[in-house]
Amino acid sequence: MRDRWLPSRIEQVYQRNSYTIAIALRTLKQRSWLEISWHPQAARLHIGDPPPRTPDTFTFSQQLLHQLGGLALVALETIAPWERVVDLQFARRPGESALYHLYVEIMGKYSNVILTDANNIIITVAHQVKQQQSSVRPVLTGQPYETPPSLTAAIPNLSESQERWQERVSLVPGAIKRQLLKTYRGVSPSLIQSMLLVSDIDPESSTDILKADDWQQLFHHWQEWLQRLQSEKFEPAWTQEGYTVLGWGVHKSAKDIQELLNRYYTDQRNQQIFSQLRHQLSQKLKNILEKLRLKAANFKQRLQQSEQADEYRQKADLLMAHLHEWRLGMTEITIPDFESSEPVKIALQPDKNAVQNAQNLYKQHQKLKRARTAVEPLLAEVNAEIEYLEQVEAAISQIENYTTAEDLQALEEIREELIGQQYLEDSEYRRRSSTEAASTNFYHDCTPNGFEVLIGRNNRQNDQLTFRVANDYDLWFHAQEIPGSHVLLRLEPGTVPEEADLQYVANLAAYYSRGRQSDQVPVVYTQPKYVYKPKGAKPGIAIYKQERIIWGQPQSLVLNPES
Repeated sequence: MRDRWLPSRIEQVYQRNSYTIAIALRTLKQRSWLEISWHPQAARLHIGDPPPRTPDTFTFSQQLLHQLGGLALVALETIAPWERVVDLQFARRPGESALYHLYVEIMGKYSNVILTDANNIIITVAHQVKQQQSSVRPVLTGQPYETPPSLTAAIPNLSESQERWQERVSLVPGAIKRQLLKTYRGVSPSLIQSMLLVSDIDPESSTDILKADDWQQLFHHWQEWLQRLQSEKFEPAWTQEGYTVLGWGVHKSAKDIQELLNRYYTDQRNQQIFSQLRHQLSQKLKNILEKLRLKAANFKQRLQQSEQADEYRQKADLLMAHLHEWRLGMTEITIPDFESSEPVKIALQPDKNAVQNAQNLYKQHQKLKRARTAVEPLLAEVNAEIEYLEQVEAAISQIENYTTAEDLQALEEIREELIGQQYLEDSEYRRRSSTEAASTNFYHDCTPNGFEVLIGRNNRQNDQLTFRVANDYDLWFHAQEIPGSHVLLRLEPGTVPEEADLQYVANLAAYYSRGRQSDQVPVVYTQPKYVYKPKGAKPGIAIYKQERIIWGQPQSLVLNPES
């Protein structure tokens, strides 16, 4: 970072979340964002991606911008050898004394970011530490900045002999990974883990059972690490377990350290957010659907009862036609049916005469008839709501795992949609402006003859795909009467897809539907001009006509890994 970003001017400060800020740096050659995080499990300092365009409502970033805006970043130093605290120094211009210091303390759960003036008086802090929380080192605005307590472990030294190094590490027998951590400062569990892995030593091996070859191999990699630190020559790369900058266990090379760190921590954070959000949305939908299905069952029960309405009227008519057969105190009367002449039993209230009993039956008929009129639209409304939420549920089920940032974005769009439809509450929700471009982050695939296929990831993308992206030459596919994605087969004017292309797209439509586990799923396809959105319909809901049916076979589909 010293090579590429000193000196640089501060243009903007943006706080991404409760733990991360991004500072816009500009040099004569380039502009980028310095990402600083004090997250307990992911504290870091590296060049990252530009922040989103949503407003920043955090006060910490505003305070930083107020003090640092327009100044130059002139120095970037650790406060002491082997300390994980970096001092970023800011002045009016290169060569002048620093006006402000931004101390980035990368220390696990104790990580913090602290802004001080030239006299080291704290101006603002990411996380204030009060006296009740730490009597050793409170961190409060207006107080002098004190560096963390000094480390007491030995300092790694390239000139140290293997004998002395081995003696230090094995002085007290114990697991090799713990002894290395205890004995020397400046090492982390992940560094020790990778060092032992490349040395082919079990991290839990006790120091008193290691062989001479093991010690020699481990010391060789220990020195290799120190040599790279001294020469500042690193090999950023991905490993099966994560990443390395030391060339150990390389799985795939990386462009540079900044890109490596940015991608690693972005993916780690996105993975965590993805898992939490997917669980939250799934549970919320499950609870809402359970209530709606119970409501629908009650409505259906009331409709079944209302089907007896005609039976009450028929009994009333029979009673009125046979008033002469009524006798005082009767609790029941049997009268032949008008059409079939079959005997019909009619229960009577003994304290009322025949006319009054008939009137009661007419009232029951009217009551049940009114109930049917009232309940039918309510049931239709609940069923439409269930259909919509099952469509959302199906979209979530298709996004099973986090692989790229697009997966998280698709889930966040579903969350925004549910907030917009008032199924979720979120005080931090900021409605997207009407001018902001809607997501076109569809799944992509190709048919056997090379025609492009687009697949919506959620209701918002389904609407975008069907009513904005599709043209008159395309074909629109959807699993018949099953929640699923809208699928679009892109065609140029005059091109005609073969049967194999249609079958492949039908397989995709079946796969991206709730019928994924079935052997065969009916799939409809038609021209986009025959697909309509009913007035007032919820996102993702569409009706169609002039459709044809083809049987999709989701199990036979071999998905393109890049789709």
